[in-house]
Amino acid sequence: MDLYEHQARGLFAEYGIVVPNAEVTAAPKEAREIARRLGGRVVVKAQVKTGGRGKAGGVKLAADPAAAELTARQILGMDIKGHTVGNVMLAQPVDIEAEFYVAYVLDRAAGRFLAIASAEGGMDIEEVAASRPEAVARIHIDPDEGVTSAKAAEIADAAGLPPQTVDVLVRLWRVLVGEDAVLVEVNPLVRTARGQILALDGKITLDDNARFRQARWGAEGAAHDHPLEEAAAAKGLNYVKLDGEVGIIGNGAGLVMSTLDVVAGCGARPANFLDIGGGASARVMADGLSVILSDPGVKSVFVNVFGGITACDAVADGIVQALDAVELTKPLVVRLDGNNAVRGRAILDERAHPLVQQATTMDGAARRAARLANTT
Repeated sequence: MDLYEHQARGLFAEYGIVVPNAEVTAAPKEAREIARRLGGRVVVKAQVKTGGRGKAGGVKLAADPAAAELTARQILGMDIKGHTVGNVMLAQPVDIEAEFYVAYVLDRAAGRFLAIASAEGGMDIEEVAASRPEAVARIHIDPDEGVTSAKAAEIADAAGLPPQTVDVLVRLWRVLVGEDAVLVEVNPLVRTARGQILALDGKITLDDNARFRQARWGAEGAAHDHPLEEAAAAKGLNYVKLDGEVGIIGNGAGLVMSTLDVVAGCGARPANFLDIGGGASARVMADGLSVILSDPGVKSVFVNVFGGITACDAVADGIVQALDAVELTKPLVVRLDGNNAVRGRAILDERAHPLVQQATTMDGAARRAARLANTT
């Protein structure tokens, strides 16, 4: 369950992390009044659960209340990566001296949380990590120990952050633990010209398994991030929308996560996370393909299945029946391995759909799906 920026900032304030004054509205006329209360000059920010708002025109500076109303009118209703802007947040601008990046994220593979921090905030941390990996510190956190002042000082020192950020790092950890979060991120965390440390933006993802303890967020907090996610949820699918071009279907969260990494390593971006679990029936496959093919950004689809309790021939039967129910408009690469894989491959060969290709290894299938996505 992802929170909106204004919700994340509200939590930061509850835990003693300083954020600039801000208010949220869905009405342009009210934006004028809010700007007046905040001192006239404000930053107007689209409230959607996705990144890239600034590049899409969803974050703008307004010089006065009249401009704030006009800017809010322009941003409200915008489509940002499939998200319709229903609210804007107006915040007091800040005189920034330096920008930093800090985050705690659950590292499922390691079974621990990971602190990620950099003295180069305010931009895509992925770009910094790719071009200058030495500029990003990664330190695992012992969940029993947590982030003490000493641990926070270690993180700050490793990332080149100023000593004033140590207290913020401790408080961010308290947010994560106290709110059942699996991700807490601030980008940017800034130092003002007066030396004050402020959280200008925030992203928090709460653990879905803790929804019963997080009822205060209600329907707004539990809302799906993207219309495709809502459509998938209505079909009972475990689907997460990503910003890529290769649609992914797999059985088991671990296999799907590995598939995402392998596809990315082949030079393409995954378009989604879709785990069909143990149920690869025709209905499940048809529903999964229908959702993935509804994404205009998808250029190819990669089905990666390791047969266990659900045998590969049953998966292949599901794919064949799904092809009769859903019009396949993009190339589909299938990798079947494990229980009854040979029979499953034979079933797909017999169907001989012109857009369906097979590969016997995950790496080979990923390379093919990436190549198809990059040439389609």
